[in-house]
Amino acid sequence: MSKKEVRALSWKRKDLLDLDDLSAQEIELILQCALPMKEVLSRPLKKLPTLRGKSIALMFYENSTRTRTSFEIAGKILGADITNFSVAQSSVYKGESLLDTAKTLQAMNIDLVIIRHASSGASEFLAKQLRAGVINGGDGQHAHPTQALLDFFTMKERWGDFRGKKILIVGDILHSRVARSNALGLKKLGAEVVLIGPPTLLPPEMSYLGVRTSYNLDRELPGADAVMALRLQLERQQSGLFPSLREYNRLYGLTKERIAKTGKDTIVLHPGPLNRGVEISSDLADSVQSVIEEQVTNGVAVRMALIYLLMGGGTGNVVA
Repeated sequence: MSKKEVRALSWKRKDLLDLDDLSAQEIELILQCALPMKEVLSRPLKKLPTLRGKSIALMFYENSTRTRTSFEIAGKILGADITNFSVAQSSVYKGESLLDTAKTLQAMNIDLVIIRHASSGASEFLAKQLRAGVINGGDGQHAHPTQALLDFFTMKERWGDFRGKKILIVGDILHSRVARSNALGLKKLGAEVVLIGPPTLLPPEMSYLGVRTSYNLDRELPGADAVMALRLQLERQQSGLFPSLREYNRLYGLTKERIAKTGKDTIVLHPGPLNRGVEISSDLADSVQSVIEEQVTNGVAVRMALIYLLMGGGTGNVVA
């Protein structure tokens, strides 16, 4: 799809809840819109009047640093008023339901709500209750669409096109909303996706995503254009899902030596936070092949684009 065709599209959705119902054209529109947003980030004065008078509520029921902070920065750069909904200090701990919270937000005339919640489907429930737009900042083990979109943007900057590209996603696939969202979106964009992990963290039913699965990382490395390591949730180790961290690192940990097996100038991604020496070695994480820091910067640009589109931007023709 050409840039001209992308710019001709218009955004007509109130919410961004998942990538499974987005078309490839809509994904491309978001990525195209993020380009001028990233240019704004390089300016000495990072402030736009675009959304002056608009209000955004951040509702994070789970701990987050990168996602919450990047959304807050994105909204402020665009000129919106940001309210951090502190769950620890809210009526949630007094027994208030998500429905009651939604009604409170409605009464406050909030324009956009960004929610992260431990329960899958929480963002969809909220979207059905509110006139305001809703962005899913991660719900349970279900979806993390904005993380996937910033990953796409990072890869697109390097390649321009996803067709013919082979992308490996390695680690705890079973519990990863990042893996699910990436797999769904990358497939739509024309990439070959392989999900890789130990059998206990990559059950056969994950093939429902329509991508290949494998338990053997070394066998899949040749020809890979990008490898994404997922954070190994160390609390899962107590559940006996794999023998030890050392064993996991031996079979699935990313190192410079292992990445060299691709035979290409492969890029390495990680959604963060990193467990250095477990899913990725420090020297690889800090190498020129790593785009982890770029992912963080691109996260702000992509979230700026989404906020802009959902709050009336309409098209990819951004005048910044």
